[in-house]
Formats: sequence, structure tokens, C-alpha cells
Amino acid sequence: MHPKEVFILAIESSCDDTAAAILLNSKVLSNVVARQSIHEQYGGVVPELASRAHQQNIVPVIDVALKKANITKDQLSAIAFTQGPGLMGSLLVGSSFAKSLAMALEIPLIAVNHMHAHILAHFIDEEGFAKPTFPFLALTISGGHTQIVVVRSFFDMEIIGETTDDAVGEAFDKTAKILGFPYPGGPLIDEYAKTGNPKKFPFTKPKVPNLDFSFSGLKTQILYFVQKSIKENPNFIEENKHDICASVQQIIIDILMDKLKLAVAQTGITQIAIGGGVSANTGIRNTLKEAENKYGWKTFIPKFDYTTDNAAMIGIVGYHKFLHDKFTDTTVVSKARIEF
Repeated sequence: MHPKEVFILAIESSCDDTAAAILLNSKVLSNVVARQSIHEQYGGVVPELASRAHQQNIVPVIDVALKKANITKDQLSAIAFTQGPGLMGSLLVGSSFAKSLAMALEIPLIAVNHMHAHILAHFIDEEGFAKPTFPFLALTISGGHTQIVVVRSFFDMEIIGETTDDAVGEAFDKTAKILGFPYPGGPLIDEYAKTGNPKKFPFTKPKVPNLDFSFSGLKTQILYFVQKSIKENPNFIEENKHDICASVQQIIIDILMDKLKLAVAQTGITQIAIGGGVSANTGIRNTLKEAENKYGWKTFIPKFDYTTDNAAMIGIVGYHKFLHDKFTDTTVVSKARIEF
């Protein structure tokens, strides 16, 4: 028999954000994230600096999470942590702390796949946010991943399409870099696109078979287009940044939607849930909402707080694993790449 009240401490440290959350069953009591600003001057995440910052942040972040949740560590039922995928040095900080604390408190340890967590974030109890029913299609879009997944249950998931090269988040970030925007540039593209003309600069879609994606060719196409335009007009970016951003965002949305339509046609599943950092993009969110009326889909968009890397999503997987006694021991190893 499982206790009625299950308190999960969740730790997420896969990249450059140190995050801790406390969940009571499916409800989030606290969700704390310490962001690392040091990477901005380098235009991207520096793994060595990231792991050092995690070491500094992890104790205060967990302390704040416990205080905000108004519980003590002795009330915890289990500790869930990100096993992978991610940056090895960053993952090790989170897993080492989770193992040590679980041993000290003599409570179970739960290893979580970061990508499963993005998908299952939809099952957090959150007012105003409906939960999908199984089976559903998950579109997971982030800086490191672009996947379409058939989700049959909490623990039965199958990737049916993924990127053959770069992730969609990388396409946004590299475009931002080409345009001279500060890192991370994805949110700026989203902002400028709101007042731009998405048809002003037509880019061509890559031809990729089945449900797979490719974004490296699109990045090159954008680079050459901007370089050529600057030669003709040195002020081209400044004069056209809203239209450039809207056009780039539109082609990316079109690529994602084409594959989703194909996935629905192939599987017959019309429930679509998005997750991952890029699902914070308002253009993508709005297009998915429109798809409900246009195609008769039912779409699920997570609360903004649960789109980018956070520990609450690790906690919800931890809770469901707890209910099924899916525990691990302290010999478990972190993995930069992990089997889905």
C-alpha cells in the first residue's frame, strides 16, 4: 500500500538551470529554478562553467524548495532526479546530491528520463489545464530535441519521428545569432515576429521523408540569405528584423505542422500535446490552438512554467514511478545520451 500523501523532491540539472521542486502527489507545492547568466557572454552554454554553477546552486535551491513547500526533508517520500540526457558534468551534480540525500534519509531514489518528463508535465495538477488521455501524440521541441512520440501510457512511449541533425531550438538560436541578437535569442525572434509579415521572405522547406525533421539546411539558407542581403544593404537586418523573424518563425511552424498532420494521418490519434522549451513560442502555441478548429484535434499546451527545463516535470514522473515501485539504487549512472 502506498501512502495517501506522497511528497517527492525532484532535482533537474541537465543543462544550465539548477532546479528543485516539491510535489504532493500530482500537485506542485514549489518549483524553484536558478538560472545561470554566465553563459550569455559566451553566446551559448559552457559545460564546465555550468557544472560549477550547479555545485554552488543546488543546496540553496533545494533549501528554498522545501521552505516554499512548507515541509521538512523528513517528510519526503522519495527523491527523483534527471538521469539524462544532458551535459554529463551537470547531470552528475544532481544525481550525486540525490543519491546522498536518499541514502541519508533512507528513502527511495527514482531516476527520470528528461524527455519523458517534458511529455508527462501535462499530468501535473494545474487549474485551467486539461490532461490528455492515452494514447496521444507528443511533439517535444527544445534546444536539443525535436521528436514526435506516440504516448500509450506513462511508461510506454515510442518515437515515430525525430530530427536527423539539428533541433528546432537550435534553428531559432542560430538564426538569432546570425541576426546579432544576444543569447538566448529564441524568445527575441518570437517577440519581433509578432509585428512582422510572415510572408515577406519565403524560405523553402527541407525535403525529409516520413516523420523525421531536418533543420541544418534551413539554418544555412537563412545565413546565406542574410549575408547576401547585407551586401546589398548594410542596414538590412535593422530595417527588416520584424519581417525576417516572422518569416523564419513561419517556416519552422509550417515544418512542424506538416509532420504533425502526417503523424495524425498515420496513427489516427488526434490528441496532440506539446512540450519542451520551444513550446513556449507564442506562434507555435497559437497555431496549435487554431488546429483544434481547423482539423478537429484536441491540443494540450502546458503551463509556461513547465515548458523550459524545470524540476516539477521530473517530480510528476517521479510520482508515477513511485506508485509503480519503479525505484533505482545508488549504482545508477548518469547518461549524456539515454535510451528513450
